[in-house]
Amino acid sequence: MLRDDCIFCRIAAGEIPSETVYEDEYFKAILDLAPAAKGHTLILPKAHYQDVTELEEPHASRVLPLAAKIGQAMKKGLGCDGFNLLQNNGEAAGQTVFHFHMHVIPRVADETEALLVWEPGSASKEEMAETGSRIREGFAE
Repeated sequence: MLRDDCIFCRIAAGEIPSETVYEDEYFKAILDLAPAAKGHTLILPKAHYQDVTELEEPHASRVLPLAAKIGQAMKKGLGCDGFNLLQNNGEAAGQTVFHFHMHVIPRVADETEALLVWEPGSASKEEMAETGSRIREGFAE
C-alpha cells in the first residue's frame, strides 16, 4: 500500500528521482539528500508503514540483513571503517518523515566528531526495577 501524500512512498515508487544504491521487490535504498556522512543511505520499504511498530513481514525480517549488506558494500566501496544503523520512531525520537526508514551511515575511524553519541546516565537498582516493571506491564496491554 502506497500513500500519495508520503514523499518516501513516491520515491520508493520511482515517481521522484533519487540516487538509488540498491533496489529489490521490497526496498529501495537511496542516498540521503542531507547526509550525516558521505554515502549516508536510507532504506525505504516499498510499502507504507508509519514506523517500526507497524512494520510487517516480509519487510521486518529483511531490513536488518539488507542494512548489513549495504554497510558491507560501503566498507568495500567507500573504504569506511564501520557504519551506524539508525532508525527513529515518532517525533520525540527525531522522526521527521513518517514512513519507516533506516539510516545506514558510513563512519571513518578518525572522524569521531561525527559519531552519534550521548552522555551516559545512571540509575539505581530500584529505578531500574521500577522501569523494567513498567515496560513489562506495557506488553500486557
